[in-house]
Amino acid sequence: MVVLALLVVQLGSLMAPAYACGCGALVHDPASRLNVDRETSVVRWDGRSEQIVMSLTVAGNASQAAWIMPVPHRATVTLGDNALFDALESVTAPVHRTRDHFWPRGGDWPFGPGSGDGASAVPRPPGAPAVGVVGRERLGPFDVARLTATDPGALDGWLRQNGFRLPHGMPEDLRPYVDRKWEYVAVRLAPDREGGTLAGVLDPLRLRFASDRLVYPMRLSRRARNPQTLGLYVLAAHRMETRGTIGGLPPEVTYAGRIPPTGVLGRFAAGERYLTALDQSFPEPSRINGDHELRRSASDRPYQRVIHDERLLTAGGIPVWLLTVGGVLVVLLVAALLLVRAGRRRPVTPPPPAHAPPPLV
Repeated sequence: MVVLALLVVQLGSLMAPAYACGCGALVHDPASRLNVDRETSVVRWDGRSEQIVMSLTVAGNASQAAWIMPVPHRATVTLGDNALFDALESVTAPVHRTRDHFWPRGGDWPFGPGSGDGASAVPRPPGAPAVGVVGRERLGPFDVARLTATDPGALDGWLRQNGFRLPHGMPEDLRPYVDRKWEYVAVRLAPDREGGTLAGVLDPLRLRFASDRLVYPMRLSRRARNPQTLGLYVLAAHRMETRGTIGGLPPEVTYAGRIPPTGVLGRFAAGERYLTALDQSFPEPSRINGDHELRRSASDRPYQRVIHDERLLTAGGIPVWLLTVGGVLVVLLVAALLLVRAGRRRPVTPPPPAHAPPPLV
């Protein structure tokens, strides 16, 4: 009860509608603005346990917010490492390759001055309370509470009492998690400095929990008011794929391949060193109908995006097309001159002599 009272004091001032943001519900003061521009997560799964490191990029003028995420088993929560995402971005970056073209294009001479280069849950004992607080930590700018619930209405009521005013219909979305005895992570977000606002890339959070299947919670995102974009990095023993689209566009594989065991990424991956990077868009979040479950792909075929930098084909700095066309014109001009010259040298045949008319008789 002491922990609960402290949490009420900490979160009680945060009364606002909730907005889904990928795998959770985001709450902020209705007098302020807070938009989640992108959610990026890296998931590591070894067949028995799962880790999720999530980073949110937000924009607006909110001075505080809160975020709720369901998890299938009891989770531990720590701060993540921003360097992990830098390493992932470096590994999965597209490969640039130059591709020459013969005929000039829009940016090539004579159409432009450019050179043509362009890149384009844990079981609970009988009689346990409907909502329980099983842990609370202060992690940098975050105040983290870990909750259990045996009834979606009770969970909704507790969240409302503690500043998480969920939108209409959210308890229905919580029902499947409660029925499966999932637990919940509630996080209060605040800027690092007093008087600041939440903007840019927030510090990542790292969640760990037991799981015999690779799952990424997404159901609460169906209450989002704006289109959602998910960037998901998956580290496992093999290349992975989603079992379905869960109401979004088909996920796009942007990278697949094994990574080295060194560096921050290798240390996080441990023995699960096959990386699959997925991007997915949800133009109509209301169509989201479940959580992402991932499975092993049919093959471990590697993939990396290639960006072709178009370049005008040149020789000695001169466009080859110009040399070719110019060469053809020179040949035609020389041939014409030779024909004219040959015509002038041809001997002129004199006309036959005129015969005198026969004499008159």
